[in-house]
Amino acid sequence: MNDFVKKMLDYNRAFVEHGLYEKYTTTKYPDRKIAILACMDTRMTELLPAALGLKNGDVKLIKNAGGRVMHPYGSVIFSLLVAVYELGVDTVVVIGHDDCGGRLLDPKEMIAKMKERGISQEAIDHVDENHKNVEQWLTGFGDINHSVQSTVDAIREHPLLPKDLEVLGFIMDPHTGAVRGVSERKE
Repeated sequence: MNDFVKKMLDYNRAFVEHGLYEKYTTTKYPDRKIAILACMDTRMTELLPAALGLKNGDVKLIKNAGGRVMHPYGSVIFSLLVAVYELGVDTVVVIGHDDCGGRLLDPKEMIAKMKERGISQEAIDHVDENHKNVEQWLTGFGDINHSVQSTVDAIREHPLLPKDLEVLGFIMDPHTGAVRGVSERKE
């Protein structure tokens, strides 16, 4: 087991034994009726909630690489359906960020790294033949404004999400936490 995982589990035992969880107690329903879709970037782990004044229980936070909807019936949309219809969410906020590593992904480099880690060409070909074009799937998304706006549009236009669902798009500076709308240019 990874040493850091072991340390996390040791900390968890002490966390529970000493009742440190009590200050985080809340319900499964988001107090602000907001779901946020954001990138999994480590710089955003504490910065995003701090910069927006969020505390445990305020929002449903969905994170993935790039903070994107990549499939109309994938896990992000499923999570939003649960948030809206089961947990009372009425607003979705998509938050991308500057300097996102997902913008410039090179699919050929990633495939080479897969092979270095023991993934066979047959496995890669299987994905290509049966599911999706691997290189296209692994290609970076380029412009962050376009990426956030495309995700906002995908959510707004989804046939299973209500038309009165408010969907907003923003971009955060991963160093300062400053937020701007997708149409605004970085200063």
